[in-house]
This record gives sequence, C-alpha cells and structure tokens, in this order.
Amino acid sequence: SSTYRSQGIDVTVKYSQGSWTGVLGTDVITIPKGIDGSYTVNIATILESENFFLPGVKWHGILGLAYDALAKPSSSVETFFDSLVRQAKIPNIFSLQMCGAGLPVSGSGTNGGSLVLGGIEPSLYMGDIWYTPIKEEWYYQVEILKLEVGGQNLQLDCREYNADKAIVDSGTTLLRLPEKVFSAVVQAIARTSLIQEFSSGFWTGSQLACWDKTEKPWALFPKLSIYLRDENSSRSFRISILPQLYIQPILGIGDNLQCYRFGISSSTNALVIGATVMEGFYVIFDRAQRRVGFAVSPCAEVDGFPVSEIEGPFTTADVATNCVSSVSFHEPVLWIASYALMSLCGVILLVLIILLLIPPRCQHRYTDNDVVNDESSLVRHRWK
Repeated sequence: SSTYRSQGIDVTVKYSQGSWTGVLGTDVITIPKGIDGSYTVNIATILESENFFLPGVKWHGILGLAYDALAKPSSSVETFFDSLVRQAKIPNIFSLQMCGAGLPVSGSGTNGGSLVLGGIEPSLYMGDIWYTPIKEEWYYQVEILKLEVGGQNLQLDCREYNADKAIVDSGTTLLRLPEKVFSAVVQAIARTSLIQEFSSGFWTGSQLACWDKTEKPWALFPKLSIYLRDENSSRSFRISILPQLYIQPILGIGDNLQCYRFGISSSTNALVIGATVMEGFYVIFDRAQRRVGFAVSPCAEVDGFPVSEIEGPFTTADVATNCVSSVSFHEPVLWIASYALMSLCGVILLVLIILLLIPPRCQHRYTDNDVVNDESSLVRHRWK
C-alpha cells in the first residue's frame, strides 16, 4: 500500500488459538458501496504469526469490530469502526449475515454473506428482529438464561451459562460452552440422539464421524436452543439451531463417504456464540442502543428447509433476575494488575538487595532477648 504509514509501535495479539506480532500504523481506506470518501484508520502490519494463518485459508488478516477496551496495544487506539463512525458520520451500528449452513467447512471460503456498516438491510432477514441488551462494552457480552436440547431444559443455574462471560463473536468458529455446560449438552445430545454408541473423540473434536453420502445424519440429532434476555427484562426469546448447523460436513472420502465434525467445543473462560450459531441468523450489533439483535437469515437453509428459528416472548419468572456475575475482570484490568504486582516484586527485590549489601558492622547484633522461640514464632501462630 502506498498510503500506509508506520507508527513504529509494536503490537502483539494472542487468541485462544494462534497469535501474531506486528507494527501499528495508519492507512487510507475506501468502501466500495454506500459510504463515500476515503478515511484514515489505524491498521497493523502482521510481521510474524503462529497458528494464525491456518493451512488452506483464503484470508490474509483480521478486522476487529469489538469495543476499544480490547484495542491493541491499548484502548487509546481508535478502532476501525469508531474511526468510520466519527469520520463518515454513519450510525453507530453494523450488521452481519454469515452464509454457509450445510456447506463443507473445508470449502473454497466463498460461501458468501454480507457485512453492513452503519445500518440494517431488510433483504437479509425474515420475520422480526429480537434484541438482547449488551451487558458490558468490551466484547459483545450478553446474558444467557438457559439452554435446551431437544426441547428439554438442561436445568443448570443460569450463572453457569455466563461463566465468566457470554459473548457474540463472529471471529470464533464454533459454539463454545463452559466446561460444565458443554458436558451437560453432550450428555443430552447423546441421550436424545438416535445413535446408541458414539466415539468420545467426536465430541471432543479429535475425530470425525462418517456416513454414506446417501445418508443425512442430521435426522439423528436434536435441536439446540439458547434463551437470551429480552430488552424487557421480564421476557426472553430463544434462538434455535438445527443439527445442520452443528453437525458440520468437513470432507468426502472416496465416492461413498462424507465425514462430519461436532461444531461445539468446551471453553475455560466464556460461552461464545460463534459462527456455528451465527450462520443461522442475521445479527445486528446496535452499539448506539447497547443491544444485539437476531433475526432468521434467508440463507440459513439446507435442501430448501430452514435450519434456524427464533421464538418468543417467554417469561423469565423461572430464572434469576441477574445471571451475570457482578465481578467482571476485563483483560485490560488484568494487565494493570499484572504490572502492579511486577512493580511490587521489583521494589521488594530492590530492598532485599540493599539489605544484603549493608556492611555487617551496621547490622543489629542479637541478644538472648531477641531469640525467636516457639512462643513468639509467627510460623507457630500461623499453623495454630
């Protein structure tokens, strides 16, 4: 790019899978449809990466659309979308339609879809848009009230679904569930599916399951539903995905077999509504009104049949008034805490070095009255 200007600031970004390092700079961008003009935005040049550009991928970078609290190297760096809202004076809202339901994951990467900056496109959804509040402006954090498998409630405390956060993230491929929730979902799917014995490796993502190409395994598995709190806190709505979205074709073997992966995985730090779910919906990130909207996507069809649903409203009388933990440790806060602890350790180390360098004649000489015995020992009292 002839318009790229380096700022000479190093940037490192780590994900749950992969990482990259580079240099922060600026560049001039234009958008081919709907937004006139050229705009200067912050952009990073990736110089080195690890497990980021995976084999066979068709893309060459990543566009972060979350809030500036997660911006790298600090929240003072204006994000791409914030720059566009400020300079182009577009509404503070964008929407996303991801298409690819039922198509092989290892395909050409041209399954299509739409990103609408500054608004909502009516042709990209069917029926009504249901909105859930954004709980925290860092990731797009929402509040999940319950999960159902095959119409049966998992009966978990709603705080389990939001441990330690529940977010909507198109950059995450699978539906990721906290470990306890993941275990309950797998047990429920195995219990309600028409398959009596299934390899554990399929559920953990280490093995594929293969069927004859004339068979459609989706009929063997149940529907999965996620309940989100409505803008009216006494109501909820549910988004449901059929097995066509979470039993995902990967590759064919010979002329007869088609192999599939499980599109749900466990997570140690979040419930993530990723592409596995988002491919069923038109998703609106309404930052102006602090809400995320869901509507059924017309491209969420397999063999002419819809594979996603939205239904509501439902009462929230059977769940807690707040399912989100009141203590939220955001990543920038954790960095600050880490630096503070490092500084404290540095001060203590410096004091110890100074004490070691003090000449012996200046040190206190113990007398019989100074002897530390069992009665005065801090160790003794600690154990007592």
